[in-house]
Amino acid sequence: MKRILAGLTLASCAALMTATPAQAAPVNPVKALKKQYVAGHGVRVSETSRMTMNGKNGQTRTTNGALGFGKSGVVAADLRFRDNGGMAGGLMPTRSITVGKQTYVQGGIYSENLPEGKKWVRYADPSVIYTSQPLDVFDSKVLKALVSKAKSSKSGTYRGSLTFADVSKLYGEKIDKRLGKIKINYALDLNSKGLINSVRSEYTMDFGVLGSTTTTVSTRFTGWGAKITIKAPPSDQVADYSELGAETEVPQEIPNGSLNSLGRVEAPSAR
Repeated sequence: MKRILAGLTLASCAALMTATPAQAAPVNPVKALKKQYVAGHGVRVSETSRMTMNGKNGQTRTTNGALGFGKSGVVAADLRFRDNGGMAGGLMPTRSITVGKQTYVQGGIYSENLPEGKKWVRYADPSVIYTSQPLDVFDSKVLKALVSKAKSSKSGTYRGSLTFADVSKLYGEKIDKRLGKIKINYALDLNSKGLINSVRSEYTMDFGVLGSTTTTVSTRFTGWGAKITIKAPPSDQVADYSELGAETEVPQEIPNGSLNSLGRVEAPSAR
């Protein structure tokens, strides 16, 4: 669970939500989630992340694909990304596949000037970004906090706010005190079985005379328990980053997302 608080200067959170007393969850979502951790199964994910700058539309990023489970949680992913606007999007892949300790990416700068016949770049990185969502609901501490810290709950939707400092403590990481004060307003929606339908977050960063940015990330999960098979690309189409040479323009590491990507996939051995 490393690198999850990188890139905070590219995102933001809006007005506080009206609060009413929280109610107990009818089903324990952490226990419900852990029951889904069966090898060969997983869940489908779709996400839209939008950033506005001084009230004007900035960058939008969409993510669609599938997450594969192991006994410990998410261990594999096959995702497609699309960016609209912004400067960072060109540095992001259009597709990524994570299997075990390897991540394969293609598209954009990752598909330029590769050796003949190669279509993918491989990184030995078991902790890979898969979402722009700062609230990782696959982290049991985060999921518990979203329910227990909610100021209101109605029809399975829990609403509240956490600061980035709160979130960094849950992840066991440190964060700049100035960023730590920023609030993340959230809405977590659970179905009748306690599984996550969606999580929405919103936060604003004020840069003074330079203005402010507001980021809203809506992540949806469907098809819990579906059979999911995620395989690495054909080996003859893959080039290791180390093979590309010193003059390559391909980044040495996969960037942490075009907005504020804090989510990730971890291989079981990385825990």
